[in-house]
Amino acid sequence: MRVGVLTFHRCINYGSYWQARCLVQGIAARGHEAVLLDHRSCAVTSREWRYAFQPLLPDRSGRADIRRYGVKLRRFLDAFRDLPLSHPFDLDDRNGAPPADLVVIGSDEVLNLSHPWYGGKPIFWGEGLRAPRRVTYAASCGNYDAQVGLAPEWRAALAGLDAVSVRDQNTRTLVATATGQEPEMVLDPVLQFPPAVRPAEEGAPYLLVYGHHIPDWFADRVQAEARRRGWRMISVGYRNDWADEQRLEAGPLEFAALVAGASGMATTYFHGCVFALVNGVPLVCAPSDYRWNKLRDLTALLGLDRQLTFADRDPAEIAAALDAPADVQARLAALRAQSDAYLDRVLA
Repeated sequence: MRVGVLTFHRCINYGSYWQARCLVQGIAARGHEAVLLDHRSCAVTSREWRYAFQPLLPDRSGRADIRRYGVKLRRFLDAFRDLPLSHPFDLDDRNGAPPADLVVIGSDEVLNLSHPWYGGKPIFWGEGLRAPRRVTYAASCGNYDAQVGLAPEWRAALAGLDAVSVRDQNTRTLVATATGQEPEMVLDPVLQFPPAVRPAEEGAPYLLVYGHHIPDWFADRVQAEARRRGWRMISVGYRNDWADEQRLEAGPLEFAALVAGASGMATTYFHGCVFALVNGVPLVCAPSDYRWNKLRDLTALLGLDRQLTFADRDPAEIAAALDAPADVQARLAALRAQSDAYLDRVLA
């Protein structure tokens, strides 16, 4: 079949890039012609790039950091060109998407009505797609709380899809409440189809820090533990002044290599956790307002209670989490089989 994958493949975000790449490659490995549906929008690109250069607002990036973020942006653009893309089309043209035998919507926050620039775009709910079948894979509603519910037009859009799978409990609750049908739980594409990555050769052991606006209490505890172990701290993608080194210019390939070579990971990001897990890297994470739903549900799904810490917990939890990789292989194996079964069915 010709399979179109519809997701957020042009975000300047490591997780967005890798989940898109892993899903389209995973489908192609099953013998299908898989492409990313290459939607374009000047308004979305403007907001995406503005955020790429100023990720720490209201604190503004200095000129030196802006230059380094520019290198990061160019590396993302180079990586996008290597993806299997359809002919480009206008995101807001309801009939512009190229035809396919099947469209797979997801992964990422495709059902997030609160997303700052993709929220409320009907195409991510299946409207206007030129395909006889439309399904989701590992869809998420991100920080949109399931308890808010959905307006009738969004409930109808979900009901019109041929199959729905999600990657977190918050989205599962939202879909089940809206449709009366329990969607299937599947793994994020990076966990389902882990990329083969050569570890970065950095010499001395290092702790990789991934995230921005990291809470002071978490930063203090991570820094103290890294110092105790004699690990240097590398902040990837964003500036964290308490780290020893800033790798602001890292593109998606450099990010993956840095995770693979790390002795430990400290993050507030969903895909920071995911990449640590697939590389067997010891992990500690802390919640953030925007990503709380995703972190809470991922750690619950995989039994990572020891890896998720809070301000009112014992600071020694940081050391315990970084002592050894999380033992998630049995859970991952079961969920991979479940995810394979779903893909087998929708790709048949």
